[in-house]
Amino acid sequence: MKRPFDRSAQLASIESLEFDVLVIGGGATGLGIAVDAASRGYRTALVEAHDFAKATSSRSTKLVHGGVRYLAEWQFGLVTEALEERATLCQNAPHLVHDLAFVVPRYHWWEGPFYGAGLKLYDALAGRRNIGHSRSLSREETIAAIPNVKQDGLLGGVEYHDAQFDDARMALALARTAAAHGASIANRVRCIGFVKEGGQVIGAELRDEESGRVFKTRASAVINATGVFADELRRKDDPGCAASVEPSRGVHLVLSQEFLPGDHAIMVPHTDDGRVLFVIPWHGRTLVGTTDTDVKTVELEPRASDEDIGFILRNAGRYLAREPKREDILSVFAGLRPLARPQQGTESKKVSREHSIEVAQSGLVTVTGGKWTTYRRMADEVLEEAIEAVGLELRQCITETLPLHGYDPKAGIEAGLPDARRMYGTDRAQLDMIERADRFHAAPMHANLPLTPSEVIFAARHEMARSVEDVLARRTRSLLLDARASIEIAPETARLMARELGWTGAEAAASEAEFVEIARGYIPA
Repeated sequence: MKRPFDRSAQLASIESLEFDVLVIGGGATGLGIAVDAASRGYRTALVEAHDFAKATSSRSTKLVHGGVRYLAEWQFGLVTEALEERATLCQNAPHLVHDLAFVVPRYHWWEGPFYGAGLKLYDALAGRRNIGHSRSLSREETIAAIPNVKQDGLLGGVEYHDAQFDDARMALALARTAAAHGASIANRVRCIGFVKEGGQVIGAELRDEESGRVFKTRASAVINATGVFADELRRKDDPGCAASVEPSRGVHLVLSQEFLPGDHAIMVPHTDDGRVLFVIPWHGRTLVGTTDTDVKTVELEPRASDEDIGFILRNAGRYLAREPKREDILSVFAGLRPLARPQQGTESKKVSREHSIEVAQSGLVTVTGGKWTTYRRMADEVLEEAIEAVGLELRQCITETLPLHGYDPKAGIEAGLPDARRMYGTDRAQLDMIERADRFHAAPMHANLPLTPSEVIFAARHEMARSVEDVLARRTRSLLLDARASIEIAPETARLMARELGWTGAEAAASEAEFVEIARGYIPA
């Protein structure tokens, strides 16, 4: 049964119904599983303790890609699978995913044939689903594509193609797609334990984080898709289980468009730690990242270290004529990757992003690892394991050709729409309605941000936004685009949300204060 994407209605159904599949965790993996299960016709529920894509899944490098670096590690199967999924995402969500041309600048004679051959192999692995062919660029063509490229010693470049997306908006599209197929989905609902019979998990004990109410939900299959927090949940089932996740911190810097004024991205092939680094145009800004640092403590709001920031500035600066400085940073954000635990002694940058699926003796299914690009295939494999583990009737996966919420083939980058509007797809019509009702709702809320009051209102009414942070960090990307500017518009955002959600003055002030505290961590000291 399709219900409105309203938290109260969705939560009521989770409390009152029994399900075939209960997914715990509302990031890329969990939401992908919910879409797969619901579209197959299984009675499906998903709960997220915080907000959709609150952690890792909103803090990626914003790329849908095959993984160029895996070519050097001879992981051709992994690359081919990711390239196939890249094409599927471009097909099913053209409002969220688009082609992006990359340039690898050349400063040594051997780099031309070396990178050229590797990227031709990348093209070949993509086959007929390739989105653009690689080619060699002259010095003049490289400068035209990347006006801020460091020109001293520049010989030319190699161009290739991958895809770009908005991760948090993609997560929301998945949530709404699952709901459109009958799934019951709610944020701010925490799993605090499992319901068992005969040692088997047959449901979960859940707590509504807004009201504090505790209730139990029964399900044939329960899937743990909580990312870096997977082990915390596994221990609620089996306190003695071994760790399955090796978290790694990835950090990104956001700079003004002046550092990358063209429409091409840069792939930096040499960094201090042997990884690649990307300099990417995104939402009218320049996004630079990422790092890969082993961490021991799992946090919901990880922070970039001075070393992380220095690493990115130093390595990006080697390829940019105008080198970025700390004072140029508009926002810095960090996320923790839920890497499947590697063999002892393996560094995180050498660990494959392939996922791992575990079925416990209790029947609890846990998935770790993976990456955004292959979320759909991961979901298929996890659900197949869950179906077999609990004996559900097998039904065919249909997500390979399933359009995602907001699907709009006319919303491609060639349509000339600003990124902030293109991402809404067909939902732009509802934004237009809000703005026609009050022309002030169409005016930008800050000179340095594309956000309008209509987007805040829409997020509260139709996208299950429950806090100022939900709106400014994920429903829109204001926090990532300019942390200081987002703090300045927090009071007006809280006022608009209070009107929509019926907050008291104290509740509005608390949500604003909570966001400001978080946002300060996005401004480098």
